[in-house]
Parts: sequence; C-alpha cells; structure tokens
Amino acid sequence: MASGSKAEKPNVYHVQVLDRVFRILDILTESGSGIGLPEIANRLDLHKSTAHRLMMVLEANRFVERNSVSGRYHLGSRLMELGLSAVSQLSVYEIALPHLRALVSETGETAHLAVLRDGQVVSLVSAESTQTLRTPVTVGSRTPAHCTSLGKSMLAFAPEEQVEAYLREQPLKSYTPKTITKISRFKAELKLIRERGYAIDNEEREVGLRCIGAPIWNSSGDVIAAVSIAGPAFRIGDEQIPTLSKAVVRTAARISTSMGYREMRRRAGQH
Repeated sequence: MASGSKAEKPNVYHVQVLDRVFRILDILTESGSGIGLPEIANRLDLHKSTAHRLMMVLEANRFVERNSVSGRYHLGSRLMELGLSAVSQLSVYEIALPHLRALVSETGETAHLAVLRDGQVVSLVSAESTQTLRTPVTVGSRTPAHCTSLGKSMLAFAPEEQVEAYLREQPLKSYTPKTITKISRFKAELKLIRERGYAIDNEEREVGLRCIGAPIWNSSGDVIAAVSIAGPAFRIGDEQIPTLSKAVVRTAARISTSMGYREMRRRAGQH
C-alpha cells in the first residue's frame, strides 16, 4: 500500500502544477497592464518562492515575459506563436478570409468570423472596413454569446441541449438597455433567427453598434462558426438591414459550401 501511495503522489503533483500554470496564464490574460509576482502568489494562494519558481520556468520557455523596469509579468511571445499556428491549421480560417474581404467590399462594414467556445464568442479573423468611422478588428477577443449577432446565430442553429446548457450556465447579463435578459424572450429571439436565417445585434452589446450575423456549417451539417458585419447604427439602419443581411447570409453560405456543406445534410429536429 505504501509503495502504491508513493506512486500516486507525483501524478497528483504534476496535475496541480499544470493547474497553477494555466491559472497564471489566465491571470495574465485578464491583466492588460501586467502583474507583479506578489499579486500572482496572492491570487494563487502560494508562497512567493513557489510562485517565483513557476514564473522562472514559464519565462525560460517564453510563455511569459518580465518587464525589467517594472518587474511586472506579461504573456510571452511563445503563446502568440502557438496561437497563430493553431489558427493557421483551421481550414475555416483560410477559406473564410477572402470571403470576408469580399463582404467588406460589398457592405462597407468590418466583417468578422468567430466560433463558440465555453459559452463565449471567440473572434478568429476580421477584415476591416475602409470607412473613417468603423469598428476595430477584434481577433482573439471573447464576448458573451447572448448579446452578439455571431453568438445568437450559432446558438439558434445549435442542438437544443446545447442551448439549454448555455442558459443554465451563462447569465443573460445586461450590457445596454436593449440587451435581452429574459430566457423566454431569448428563446423567442432564437426562433426568429432560425426562421429568417440571420441574427441582429441591435445595440445589445454596445450602444450605437449594430451587427448582422449568420451561421456557417461544415460537411456534417454542424454549425461550426459564424460570420458577421458590424458598424454604427446609423449606417446599419432598418432600411439597410434587408440588403445587408442578404449579403451576410450569402457569404456564410459560400463559406459553408467551401467547407463541404450541402443544405439537405443539415441536422434538423433539435428544436
């Protein structure tokens, strides 16, 4: 029994070390201006010497970098390299980019492609508008799904159990007076999106910003991403939405087709 328990301790230790490393990276991600060693140790409830050893290993492998003047830690260049490598391996990324650029030319607004991860919309690639007043490129950002056209368009065509899990785990937080915060109304919104084929963010995430999004399917008929345009509300008005939404839906359909999607293969019956 004694030898068995000794054999188990290293495994427990290594899992704990990995957990701490991932938490450190999360802390640094949340801190845009960097963070000092004492605060890292405090937030992880670690002795300062233990935190220092972890940071030294991460720094040696370029996962974190330390400012020699302030002593504060930031995410390192190795993470950027890994991120770019991961994105480059996503075929939807390579396929979508020229379509996004064409969508910008057609609509005049910034175009985005994103996926749904852990209940949040993660931006993968953007093509920026040439308008003087335009929405910024947001690659790498994470936003709530319930108040974005990208998130709503993906949830609307997701399996019902996925939607129910989202509603259990993610609060419908209010960001503007127009954010949908009631579950019944949100479900009605998803039903409307399924009927018309696209979603609208009507200043629900940010006052003055409107977005139109549509889902992207793969060859198995699963929603894997979404495409959208975003711009000021005065340019994406009620009169412009019919024309702009058709452009977004066409772009999503072209990307889906390039991913091997055929409409008759779409999975149905979940809603």
